Amino acid sequence: MPIANSLLAALPGTDYRRLLVLLEPVTLTFGEVLYRPGEPIRHVYFPTNSLVSLLTPVEGHMALEIGLVGREGMLGIPLALGTSNSPVRALVQGSGAALRMKSTHFLSRFRRCAPLQKEIHRYIHERMVQITQTAACNRFHLVEARLARWLLMTRDRVQSDQFRLTQELLGCMLGVLRVAVTKAAGALQRRQLIRYRRGEIHILDGQGLERAACRCYQVVKNTHDRAPVRHSNREKAPIAAAA
Repeated sequence: MPIANSLLAALPGTDYRRLLVLLEPVTLTFGEVLYRPGEPIRHVYFPTNSLVSLLTPVEGHMALEIGLVGREGMLGIPLALGTSNSPVRALVQGSGAALRMKSTHFLSRFRRCAPLQKEIHRYIHERMVQITQTAACNRFHLVEARLARWLLMTRDRVQSDQFRLTQELLGCMLGVLRVAVTKAAGALQRRQLIRYRRGEIHILDGQGLERAACRCYQVVKNTHDRAPVRHSNREKAPIAAAA
């Protein structure tokens, strides 16, 4: 069976199998908090069909989303950088499956496995591109274009045109009030690009939504698409039931 997490799928089969015995399948539920700012990271997560938002608190304001993590990557990156506490709040945005590993086991394998180090370093670069592009986007682009970008990023990670996003979470994603979210979503609906009702979003026209989005979406997507896959164990390695 194909390995549903892209980072794990890029590892050589032997290294993946060594990781597999340390991974446990878990189900992440909408609204679940995996990490809180300043608290120890006890597990790393490799989402398969789930989606997690990374939120940073801003004094006197709502939390602001700075990144999304889905099947392309992992949660727990600070451990690979020598930090044991989380700088962000990790909130499950899309329910689904993931593979989980204790942080002590992850650090042990990370220190001894060069291919795992290379893939995580590559993913850290992708995350940096996403965060820096998001900062620039929030400063210069219109809310409607930013909303289109986040919806496309969510679609790519859950691999579905239908998913759940509350107005509160959309506000965190865009750094705006709910009234601005309502206005932007309404504009995309009138153009028949999406259908949005009671937190349920259905992308009706993916190509049209890409045209409505700012260029930031393509910048982040291209960074991931251009990453070389040095190994492929998709046909060779077993996969945990959750994936």
